[in-house]
Amino acid sequence: MFEGDARSQEDFRSNSSVIFNNKTRLLLVGLVFTLALGYLVYAAFPGNTRYYLTVDEFWADQGNIDGRDVRVVGKLVPDSFQRTPGTTQATFVVYNGGETLNATYDRLPPDLFFNPHSDIVMEGSYGEGDMFHVDRVTVKCPSKFQALNADA
Repeated sequence: MFEGDARSQEDFRSNSSVIFNNKTRLLLVGLVFTLALGYLVYAAFPGNTRYYLTVDEFWADQGNIDGRDVRVVGKLVPDSFQRTPGTTQATFVVYNGGETLNATYDRLPPDLFFNPHSDIVMEGSYGEGDMFHVDRVTVKCPSKFQALNADA
């Protein structure tokens, strides 16, 4: 009986180590899969991880932003849009509050870009020539819902 008990304990230990190894392997595979999936989601949507800064916030935190890609939101300063003749290269100025930001863009702007009520969202980096070099422009449509005039 004693020999049988010893064998069954050895069999139990070897079976439990196999089970433990399989559980460990499954856990490791699950962890690697989860990390890989998380990385793929992060890599697929890098633009969504960046936050918006107003022009005022951009200048307040400009020391930490210099050279990095950021999103800046502002309104177009009237009559500031200048296009280099024969190209799509343009310079313009956006404002928010009391601050302004000079920007350069090398594509055609969206239609609502020149609407005085539109917010312009610029993605790019600040650097060379004290200009914000815009890679991508999105225009937030002005609200269709305006407050009703109390006198009307």
